[in-house]
Amino acid sequence: MLAAAIPRSGVLVLSTPLISVVDDDASVRVATENLLKSRGYIAQIFASAEELLRSPQLDETSCVITDVQMSAMSGLELLAEMRTRGYDAPFIFITAFPDDRVRASALGAGAIGFLAKPFTGQALIECLDNALNAYDGRGGI
Repeated sequence: MLAAAIPRSGVLVLSTPLISVVDDDASVRVATENLLKSRGYIAQIFASAEELLRSPQLDETSCVITDVQMSAMSGLELLAEMRTRGYDAPFIFITAFPDDRVRASALGAGAIGFLAKPFTGQALIECLDNALNAYDGRGGI
């Protein structure tokens, strides 16, 4: 599972994809992190979108898995902010409140996947593999 990542420093780095998980529910964060690590990914977890945006590893993020509804900044707002900042890492949205309008907004904004909680580990891994393949394993920008 090697992927090329070109951080803002401009240095080409070959590494295992770094997956950023953003969810305000600690149990979802930990379960998702454990699943990703069991499949050989490097996972970093964040309780909020703002935490991810402040992360020193933001440039290295290969994919973002985020909740749609969070207290301060929603997953859709996070996607918009990252695109504004020039990051094109693929996004996978997860939500306990699946809604066709929100799904259409997420996919229209460029999300690769949209999963309703509870989802199977296999569904998330398939979605993640598709996202990474679609983006050729590119890093954050």
